[in-house]
Amino acid sequence: VQLQASGGGLVEAGGSLRLSCTASGRTLSNYIMAWFRQAPGKEREFVADISRTSTTYYAGSVKGRFAISRDNAKNTVTLHLNSLKPEDTAVYYCTATKIRALPPDQGDYDFWGQGTLVTVSS
Repeated sequence: VQLQASGGGLVEAGGSLRLSCTASGRTLSNYIMAWFRQAPGKEREFVADISRTSTTYYAGSVKGRFAISRDNAKNTVTLHLNSLKPEDTAVYYCTATKIRALPPDQGDYDFWGQGTLVTVSS
């Protein structure tokens, strides 16, 4: 699976962004899809994922502010980022797996996109 993330940019605190992840090579409907992020100087961390049946799971730091969804017909996963905070600044990565444990760990995910940068100014 080749994953292409897009939609990052510069936004003020309190603003919103929409990130998209488009897959090629295989159909996304067979995969659990997730977003991770990596802030400067920090380790990559889980943000959200969505199962094949659209059950969602969020990191506590983004729950209630971010929303993940999928459109299997378009082979796309979307992450809506709302009420953004400066600490949300990071490179956001789209990823896919067929199986994972809880809590989600990046080692469980098999395919990764190149990342898209989100910068939130205070």
